Amino acid sequence: MLTLLIAIAAGCGGYCAAFYAGDWGVGWSVTAGVVAFGVTQGVIGFLVQKRIKADMERVQGILLEGQKRLQTKMQRWQFRPPGSQKDAQREIENDSRIFVREALAATECLSKYRWMVPMIGRQKATAQLQLNWMIKDFKAVDELLPKALFIDPTTSAIKIARMYMKDASVEEMEKVYRKSVRRLKYNQNVLLAAEWSWILLKRNGARDEGDSAFRALTEALKSSDNEVLKRNHELLMNKRLAHFSNSGLGDQWFALLLEEPRMRMQRQHVQRM
Repeated sequence: MLTLLIAIAAGCGGYCAAFYAGDWGVGWSVTAGVVAFGVTQGVIGFLVQKRIKADMERVQGILLEGQKRLQTKMQRWQFRPPGSQKDAQREIENDSRIFVREALAATECLSKYRWMVPMIGRQKATAQLQLNWMIKDFKAVDELLPKALFIDPTTSAIKIARMYMKDASVEEMEKVYRKSVRRLKYNQNVLLAAEWSWILLKRNGARDEGDSAFRALTEALKSSDNEVLKRNHELLMNKRLAHFSNSGLGDQWFALLLEEPRMRMQRQHVQRM
């Protein structure tokens, strides 16, 4: 809003300068005003977006540094496990909560752009939605869902996952799924298709022997050649429902919190002489 007002003021200034000081005439003065308006808005927009990008990169940097420390710790666990798998999972969650909270605090700096970028509030809510999802703060997630933007597969998948957790109907989830995949390009539907087929298998598998999940993957594979989707499609076609798995998508799948990854920790064996 502030950017627009400044640009309008610059446009008026350009018109007045050309008409009164330059004696250009009405036509050329209007052109000068329009040019001043466009240039001013473009320059301010560029500078503001550059600042926003830098702030978001700072948030991303906090996450990457935290994940790097976490990966180093998990690598050490391959040889010196902390105890049980439950203990390891609890420690990972505690460590993750620390750096994600730090990243959440860093997103607050986006509020300073609210007078310049009308959509910044929704962009901030979208970033905070994903961060709160990472630490399983579902109360905050539910508060942010109505404010967030759902323009990428990950955020849409989070919305569907939360609906599943809250026992939404298949029909309600299908509306969100179809709206989300409609605008995606080739192979951008992988995460959503994997999630949707998994949900259908969980909800309808015992009743329809995986037919609804199979049909969903058949449709999804028209817009994708992903190997995980292909393998699950083949398994469902052969009625091998128990072998269906999205684990091949790795962290992208497990980040939806619908399944937990199995943590393999190798204990050192001391060879006796």
